[in-house]
Amino acid sequence: MSAGRSVLRVGDRVLFEGRPVTVAGFDGARVRLVDDAGGAQVLLLAHLLAAAGFELLEASAPPPRLEPVGLLDALPASVRELARRWERHVVEVQTGLPPDSLDGARPREPYDPARHSLRDREAAKAAELTSAGQPTSAITVKRMRLRYREQGLWGLVDHRGTRPVSAYGRVDERVVTAVATAMAEQVNQSTGTRTRLRRRVEKLLEDEHGAGVVPMPSHATFHRLLTAMDTGRHTFGEATTRRTQANRPDRPFTATVALRPGEIVQTDTSPLDVMALLDDGVPGRVELTTVLDVRTRSICAAVLRPRGTKAVDAALLLAKMLVPEPMRPGWDQALRMSRSRIPHRRLLELDARLEHAAARPVIVPETIVTDRGTVFISETFVRACDRLGISVQPARPGTPTDKGIVERTFLSIRTLFSQHVAGYLGPNVTRRGTAAATEAVWSLPQMQELLDEWIVAGWQSRPHEGLRDPDAGARVLSPNEMFVAAIAAAGHVTMPLTGADYLELLPIEWRQIGDHGIQIDYRTYTSTELRRYRHEVSGVVGKDKQWEVHYDPYDLSQVFVRNHRDGGWITADWTHLPMVGAPFADFTWRTARQLVAQRGGDDTNETAIARALDDLLTRAGNGPDSDPRHRRVVARTRAGSRPTPLTCTDDAPPEPAPAEDDAGDDDAPLATVIPFGVFVAGDERRYR
Repeated sequence: MSAGRSVLRVGDRVLFEGRPVTVAGFDGARVRLVDDAGGAQVLLLAHLLAAAGFELLEASAPPPRLEPVGLLDALPASVRELARRWERHVVEVQTGLPPDSLDGARPREPYDPARHSLRDREAAKAAELTSAGQPTSAITVKRMRLRYREQGLWGLVDHRGTRPVSAYGRVDERVVTAVATAMAEQVNQSTGTRTRLRRRVEKLLEDEHGAGVVPMPSHATFHRLLTAMDTGRHTFGEATTRRTQANRPDRPFTATVALRPGEIVQTDTSPLDVMALLDDGVPGRVELTTVLDVRTRSICAAVLRPRGTKAVDAALLLAKMLVPEPMRPGWDQALRMSRSRIPHRRLLELDARLEHAAARPVIVPETIVTDRGTVFISETFVRACDRLGISVQPARPGTPTDKGIVERTFLSIRTLFSQHVAGYLGPNVTRRGTAAATEAVWSLPQMQELLDEWIVAGWQSRPHEGLRDPDAGARVLSPNEMFVAAIAAAGHVTMPLTGADYLELLPIEWRQIGDHGIQIDYRTYTSTELRRYRHEVSGVVGKDKQWEVHYDPYDLSQVFVRNHRDGGWITADWTHLPMVGAPFADFTWRTARQLVAQRGGDDTNETAIARALDDLLTRAGNGPDSDPRHRRVVARTRAGSRPTPLTCTDDAPPEPAPAEDDAGDDDAPLATVIPFGVFVAGDERRYR
């Protein structure tokens, strides 16, 4: 027998003693064979199978095979009925009996396998069908029998009714190819009309095949073709949607999955749909750089900057996400971490800075997924991540799905935060108000403070549809709740920054050390140690007498100069700091300069600016003040910087916070800010 066949059936054609015979029947262990001449013989089955030269020539029935039931059901009833009639004829030719024969029925005379060969039965069936008005040859009957053996009922179907219908009708395939090429060219172009596309298709056909060789369909047919081929392309829709659809990867992809906080975080920069007052007092757009933890959907850090984010801003983003978010003056006490679901007491044993932190978890990233913007592939950012043990994984070019979670978060920020802020622009110009620029009343630092408070109050405690607890009936969790569940399973490890680490992440300026020290933005810094290097060459190749100066934009009372000669850092204090007596930020300094200019003074005179700055801080701190903007400047300054003296004392008891009733009162005294040791650049202690 042939390989793969283990059953001998009635009707099979076998080779026995050098001649082909047909198996006519079985009787126990005996088998009846009939040759083509009609001669019959009975012999033992074991003798037949063991005979020399025995071979199965033709099986009477095909091997078991499932038929395409779905395709058969989709056929017209007439086609299906014709196939079933052919099935009755073929089965009768093959076995002698039709499929619905009763038990004990005998084959009709022309179709008895015991008396007639298969060829005779095929000829008899052809004659029967011809006499019934269906002209058929014996070759046709044999072809249908073989197709039935291989494909079952599907092989007997008239496949003229199953031919696939072209989605583009009878349009020339060359026209279809040219239309697909023209549509692909429209991805990065401005949206045009169908008439423009038709002209482009005509040009492509003429260049490739010659003028007039390929006939163009009518305008109606061409428009129907465009409608069929434009599905999912948005060729004649919004250009942004068209580019987004074209950026989808051709290969299969799955959603990013992280099992523990910080395993994968995604970061990206996008324009914020809000106008803010920039340093020059002119309204302008700002950029939002966000870091999002994939496992908990927590916004680890969010920084607003004017258009054109710098690499050092991205490095500061790392410092911001690796320290607790401090409570600010005016914030509701319900935003404290101690009042949230985060296990504050247990984490406090690991990191003492969490005592006065807001309800935003500190998540240490393991891998940061970024786009290929200059900010995130710069040496400043990459080296900062390398120093902190963070792996940087750039997304593939033109593949926004690699960081789709943070991309979607920008839309949530627009709907949950931006649209409620004065100066909201809307997602595009068609939804923009006429007075959006004039409605901008918040400065960039004020906007940053509003965003920080919203992250704690409106994002971290808000249920997120992407966070569900399978052990609690798929209950929707907030980022803080998911953080609690995740650290219970994966643990929690802090990585406090030392003073040296923090200094490396600060913005850098290159300045010469003159007779009076270092000058930055009309501020002079000096110290006893710095005087040794007046007019000296720094030793840095290409910098001559310029020295590397790091400064904290939220505390300009001192700067830090890298000692390229002897190593370490040199701390230089602002020469006019005794006139102010309080730390101040860069935006506070700019406000003081504006006050001097408004009074007709010289806004480059350091002494005049220092006096105006002290007056601003004093008047706004004592209150009431006629200008609430000054009080907000002071509040932000004190919240973002450390108090004098410069050394952080952990054993100093915190002063009581203001009552919640007075939190929103502009005339109420400003709250005392609890300092965070992490912002003390010279403090090398590690928290446990």
